[in-house]
Amino acid sequence: QVQLVESGGGLVQPGGALRLSCSVSEVTFDYGTFGWIRQAPGKGREGVSFIKVEDGETGYADSVKGRFTISRDEGAKMMYLQMNSLRPEDTANYYCAADLRSRPNTDYLLAGNYDSWGQGTRVTVSS
Repeated sequence: QVQLVESGGGLVQPGGALRLSCSVSEVTFDYGTFGWIRQAPGKGREGVSFIKVEDGETGYADSVKGRFTISRDEGAKMMYLQMNSLRPEDTANYYCAADLRSRPNTDYLLAGNYDSWGQGTRVTVSS
C-alpha cells in the first residue's frame, strides 16, 4: 500500500476556491490511479475525480465538472484538486485514494475500487 496525506481543507465562502493537496509516499509516482473521494455529513462516499498516471486520463463526477480540476506533480509526488466556484453542497471530508494496480475497465469514481486511503481533510463551504 501507499501512504497518502491530504492537506488544504478549510472554510470558504460560496463561490470561493480551495486547492487540496495529497502527498504520495511511493518511491515512484509513475503508475497507478489516484482519486479524490468525499463524504458529506450523514451521506455515503462519493467519487469526485481521478487521474491515471500511465496515460493521464482524468474523470470527474457530473456534480463537479467544469469547477474542479485534478492534477499531479510527479517530481514532487503530489496530487492536487483545484476546486473553484464552491457550493455549500461541496461541504465534506475529502479523501485522497490510490489503486496501484490501475485495473482496466474499472470505474474509478467508485470508492470501493481504491485500496489505499489518506486520513481526509475537511472542506466547509458556508457564508
